[in-house]
Amino acid sequence: VRHAQILERGVETRLLAKHQGQVHKLAIEPGSPHIFYTCGEDGLVQHIDLRTAAATELFACHAIGDSRGFIPVIQLNDIAIDPMNPNLFAVVGSDEYARLYDIRKYKWDGSTVFGQPTEYFCPPHLIGDDQVGITGLAFSDQSELLVSYNAEFIYLFTQDMGLGPNPVSSSPLSGSDASEMGPDHSVMSASAMEKADEKAIPQVYKGHRNCETVKGVSFFGPKSKYVVSGSDCGRIFIWNKKGGALLRVMEADKHVVNCTESHPHTTILASSGIEKDIKIWTPMAAEKATLPANIEQVCLVFLISYQEERTIKNK
Repeated sequence: VRHAQILERGVETRLLAKHQGQVHKLAIEPGSPHIFYTCGEDGLVQHIDLRTAAATELFACHAIGDSRGFIPVIQLNDIAIDPMNPNLFAVVGSDEYARLYDIRKYKWDGSTVFGQPTEYFCPPHLIGDDQVGITGLAFSDQSELLVSYNAEFIYLFTQDMGLGPNPVSSSPLSGSDASEMGPDHSVMSASAMEKADEKAIPQVYKGHRNCETVKGVSFFGPKSKYVVSGSDCGRIFIWNKKGGALLRVMEADKHVVNCTESHPHTTILASSGIEKDIKIWTPMAAEKATLPANIEQVCLVFLISYQEERTIKNK
């Protein structure tokens, strides 16, 4: 991770932090020109303050496991900060959970171990699914969490949909798992399951294809009214956040659209993909746009391809 200053005499850069492997995303603290976070495929989350040029290694993100075996590192793809509460940030990567952390729990003198999420988020049907991962996430200006799964769909979580700090006890258990953990744990899990069933189901957004690359996802428009994602087909998909209706599909790359980023203060969207340019989009059409005539068939093909890929992985 490098910091570049553009000066009259040229550009000066300095090294701020290192990761092993790729660093897909950083998150700038809202309202601060100095503080940001990075995450990488090494599972490491770092906090950087430009005033001191110091990088603090907060924690390495590990999979949920037990004491019987090795707990692998989660390869992190994205990190985002809640704009309504900059103390909260979330990370996603190579398993099914979005993890929410509170930086206030970190002791800067190193006196405590930091790395336990305050909340986990996952659609109920994906809990325990080792075939999926998460490529992107975003916070809305109402603290909603948008999560994009590879070979699956996009989901919108409100804060009350969290699974708590220990999702293992909130997820369904098979009979053998429950018997291994004892009767007390089984009763607790059944109770937790009832509470999970009472939670609202997250809104889902379908139609795009997210299998080939690490794709982001974003909100767009005033009050985060729309959801936007790229697709393996080279198109940008735009949904109505409320209800999940597909509103617009735009050709944006000859191959794949990886990134869609909205302007923080106005209705402008930037996109990029495999091509070497960055495209800027603004709502200037005189008439309301319509969906492509064949978009239902395209979405159906993508849905079938998801099912086929998951079938192959499960063999």
